[in-house]
Amino acid sequence: MLVFYGCGEGVPFIKETKMQRKREKLTSILRKRHPRYPHLKPGKWTNKERVLIFSSRGINFRTRHLMQDLRTMMPHAKADTKMDRKDKLFVINEVCEIKNCNKCLYFEAKKKQDLYMWISNSPHGPSAKFLVQNIHTLAELKLTGNCLKGSRPLLSFDPKFDKEPHYALLKELFIQTFSTPRYHPKSQPFVDHVFTFTIADNRIWFRNYQIIEEDGSLVEIGPRFVLNLMKIFQGSFGGPTLYENPDFRSPNMHRREMRLAAAAKVREKQMVKEMQKGKKTSAKEDLESDVTADVFLTPAEEKPADIQTEAPETKAVSHLEAYVKRRALICKYKESCI
Repeated sequence: MLVFYGCGEGVPFIKETKMQRKREKLTSILRKRHPRYPHLKPGKWTNKERVLIFSSRGINFRTRHLMQDLRTMMPHAKADTKMDRKDKLFVINEVCEIKNCNKCLYFEAKKKQDLYMWISNSPHGPSAKFLVQNIHTLAELKLTGNCLKGSRPLLSFDPKFDKEPHYALLKELFIQTFSTPRYHPKSQPFVDHVFTFTIADNRIWFRNYQIIEEDGSLVEIGPRFVLNLMKIFQGSFGGPTLYENPDFRSPNMHRREMRLAAAAKVREKQMVKEMQKGKKTSAKEDLESDVTADVFLTPAEEKPADIQTEAPETKAVSHLEAYVKRRALICKYKESCI
C-alpha cells in the first residue's frame, strides 16, 4: 500500500498497487465459488517456475498449433519470437534470462519435415533432446473432452520411470516443466484434467485427459504426441552427454532404409517379369519344333559334286536348222488344238 501526502495539509490518500487489486479480485472470486468459506484467502505464490515455449524458423502449421496448445494448457508459460537457425543454441539461455524463465521448451525444425524438442533447465542444466513424432493438435482431433482454461493438471507417470536412472531424470524435468505452480496468478484453483506420460516401444507417449467424474473416468482432450529420446546433456542445450539412446535411428537413416526397401521391391518385380518372359519364349520354341515332323522325310540321293573348271563349248546352230525346228513346233501345236 502506497501512501502519498498532499501539499501542506498532510492529508493522506491511498493508492492501491496492481498486485493488491489482483489479490482482492482473486479473493472475491474464491468467496463467490466457495460460499461456505467466506474467510478463504489466496495463498502465497512461492513456486516461481516459468516456462519459455518458442521455436526456430521453418516449422510447419502443425508445430505452430501444438505450441499454441501447450501455451494454453500451461498458464505459467511465456512466448517469444522465432529464433534464427544460424544462431547457436546457447543463445537460448540468454533469452530465458531476459524473459525471467528457468525452464524452456524449444522446438527445432530441420529439413521442413523433422521436428526436435529440447527441454531444458536454464541456465545450469540438465537438458534433453527428443524427436517429436505423431503430432495431433486440439483443432485436428476434435475430441469430446474439455477442461477449464488455466486449471492445474495432475501428472501421471508410467512405473518404468522409477526403474531406470535416465527416466527418473526425465520425470523430474517433466514435473518441474508441465506442472502448474500453486497459487499462480493466471491459474485456476481446480484440478480437472491429467497429463499422462507412458513409456512404450522405447518412446514416451503424451496424452491429456479430462476427469469427468469422481470415480476417475477419463475422456481425452488432446493434444497428443510421441517423444523419442536422443540424448541427455549435463548442461543447458549442450555440455557432456549423460545418456545416449542406443535404439534411436535418425529420420534420414529411416528414410534411406525405406528407399532401399522400395528399390528392392522394384528389382524383385523386374526379375519376376524377366523370368516370365523367358518361360514364354521357351514355350514358343517348343511349339514350333515338332518332334514327329522328320518321320516321313526320305533322304535324297547324294550326287557327286561335279565342279566345272572350264566353260562349256557353244554349239553353232545354222539359221536353217532353227527355222525347221520352229516350224515343227508350230505344226504340233496346231494338231493338238484340232
